[in-house]
Amino acid sequence: MIDKFKEYLMTQNKSHSTIEGYIRSIKDYFTWFSHSYGKEPTKLIKQNIDEFRSYLQTIKRQNAKTINYKLSSLKKYNEFLVDSGIQNDIIITDKMMLKVQQEYASPATITEKDVNQLRQAILEQGSKRDYALINLLAYTGLRISEALSIPLSECNNIYQTKELMIRNGKGNKQRTVYLNDKVLSSLKDYITNERSTYKTALDSTFLFVSNKNSCLDRITVNKMLDKYCKGAKLKSITPHQLRHFFCSHALEKGLTVAEVANIAGHSNIHTTLIYTNPSRTKMIEKVNSL
Repeated sequence: MIDKFKEYLMTQNKSHSTIEGYIRSIKDYFTWFSHSYGKEPTKLIKQNIDEFRSYLQTIKRQNAKTINYKLSSLKKYNEFLVDSGIQNDIIITDKMMLKVQQEYASPATITEKDVNQLRQAILEQGSKRDYALINLLAYTGLRISEALSIPLSECNNIYQTKELMIRNGKGNKQRTVYLNDKVLSSLKDYITNERSTYKTALDSTFLFVSNKNSCLDRITVNKMLDKYCKGAKLKSITPHQLRHFFCSHALEKGLTVAEVANIAGHSNIHTTLIYTNPSRTKMIEKVNSL
């Protein structure tokens, strides 16, 4: 059933990362249901969803945003069951979502010094691919799914235009990101001097490749970041934290909220505004000064 749901999502032109997220959430529900009732669910029942939500809150102690994402995934699965004639009614509604108070503190948790130390650690290890990717994430705010799906052909004119077109952004939206000298220099070094050394490079259309896959995957990126952070004795840094860093750093350097929203691909400018707030660390410092 999950495979058919995946096909259903693909017909709706959902992005690869969105499909992956939905499937993970549905598998979590199936696992919980099987452990609780000894069989797989054949349809969705409101009482079961209420119990699953309670389990996530009280046993797994997951935050409201994570729980709401899983409920949203189940709602989409509910729509699939109805459209497929397996179930007659939509039982998951917005009223079942948990209320979440908007965070005030900026979600940016890493500093410019952290990013510079990470970049230096990669530079000293000698991987031009990894160095180019981290520079791209830190100084354009790209989502990791967007960065990894960039075709090599999109880089033909970037040295003249200093612009990169993202054609498969969240919600299938296109946007232009602007490339600073750090990004351009590291991309040129990787494309010119290292990309061709990877086994899959000749047949791959993607910018970032590996020896095993024609497209570098996010699991490999996460492992790579963990390795560099441990080597540099840094706290763990994820691709999404680099996106947070870009938004906060860009605002500090004088870009307007509207400019950062446009570059980062935020559909709602209020998402960008939160980066103008003090960090959690600074909030705690202020509270301690009372």
